[in-house]
Amino acid sequence: MRFENGQFVMIGLQQPNGRPLMRAYSIASPNWEEHLEFFSIKVPDGPLTSQLQHLKEGDEIIISKKPTGTLVLDDLKPGKHLYLLSTGTGLAPFMSVIQDPETYERFEKVILCHGVRYVNEVAYREFITEHLPQNEFFGEALRDKLIYYPTVTREPFENEGRLTDLMRSGKLFSDIGLPPINPQDDRAMLCGSPSMLDETSEVLNSFGLTVSPRMREPGDYLIERAFVEK
Repeated sequence: MRFENGQFVMIGLQQPNGRPLMRAYSIASPNWEEHLEFFSIKVPDGPLTSQLQHLKEGDEIIISKKPTGTLVLDDLKPGKHLYLLSTGTGLAPFMSVIQDPETYERFEKVILCHGVRYVNEVAYREFITEHLPQNEFFGEALRDKLIYYPTVTREPFENEGRLTDLMRSGKLFSDIGLPPINPQDDRAMLCGSPSMLDETSEVLNSFGLTVSPRMREPGDYLIERAFVEK
């Protein structure tokens, strides 16, 4: 399947009534990989996730043919720093973006922020910090340019607090050694719950950034509103 890193597809399962139950899932694997990877959580009462968690190897799932989505590099204006701001399973599209060599060609620093409630929800940490830096194609650029910043709200952790609070207070920027976000240098992509998107957009707007109004019209930051079933 051909797709741009950061895009999503609809995936689902055939139901007893003969109709498929479909949900939007961002592709977590980069477009040069030979497989497709998705990042989901087990939601006991979720119509689709309650079924997905019981799948076995060889079971069939339905995947839409046409990937889409707003979190693509071409829809950002040029800049120095790229902030990838996510909560929960909103990390998924950014796992694809940070494995795209072009990301490091376009930006001097790439800041991957992942906000969760509990430490055991800090997904892909070992993969990001230990596996990806060894990649033969982009490992050197990643080691030089990627800043990984996971933060937890309800348990002790190396970084604590909500991303929006850490941005407002300036702690995020002092922690990573960069100046506060400004419209000249900084670009961002957002993926998370509707409330996270709204609040983070308010923060970015207060810094002077302007959202891309629609697909194929570049902006200072991008929002993905097609989020996975919670």
